[in-house]
Amino acid sequence: MPEELNKMKPIWFYVGWIILIIGAIVLTAGIYYLFVPMHHHIELPGLHINIWWGLILMLGGVLLIFVNRKPMDI
Repeated sequence: MPEELNKMKPIWFYVGWIILIIGAIVLTAGIYYLFVPMHHHIELPGLHINIWWGLILMLGGVLLIFVNRKPMDI
């Protein structure tokens, strides 16, 4: 059996990709709401929490992908 078949990526590699994609969606929504303001009242509207939270999620996803990029032996 080839040696490549005995190696698998850890689940956290794929979780990192999912978190990265969700962060990109949240960041995109935050950038959209930066240019098209919401019609209802928001506490601290200058904080733009969608942009910050999207960046934090993307950073966490990239970190998980980077740390778990190597296949593990089974």
